[in-house]
Amino acid sequence: QVQLVESGGGLVQAGGSLRLSCVASGRAFSSSNMGWFRQAPGKEREFVTAISRRGAGTYYADSVKGRFTISRDNAKNTVYLQMNSLKPEDTAVYYCAADSTSWGMVRTRSHDYDYWGQGTQVTVSS
Repeated sequence: QVQLVESGGGLVQAGGSLRLSCVASGRAFSSSNMGWFRQAPGKEREFVTAISRRGAGTYYADSVKGRFTISRDNAKNTVYLQMNSLKPEDTAVYYCAADSTSWGMVRTRSHDYDYWGQGTQVTVSS
């Protein structure tokens, strides 16, 4: 079991930065690949980025590549999402998710992730 709690969302102007955090409880965190997804109003949930259990492997959606950085600290049971050069189209609820059943490569489909946080709102004004 993994419980996830996101924080760090808020309102920021275009070009600004935010850092999201996701704190996990439960033993499975360090053995889980972790991902961030987002959902904008009226749109489907989409993959943003993911990181392997030891942090060696990462993968980014093309829309955020070069602007967002995922990292994790297994000693703190925390995964981070540093978001720079934010755009209005980045506005969404951001969800942290754990993939406890992958045996290697990070995955990008939401149904591969079995634990989810409640989400944190990110709003980017133009």
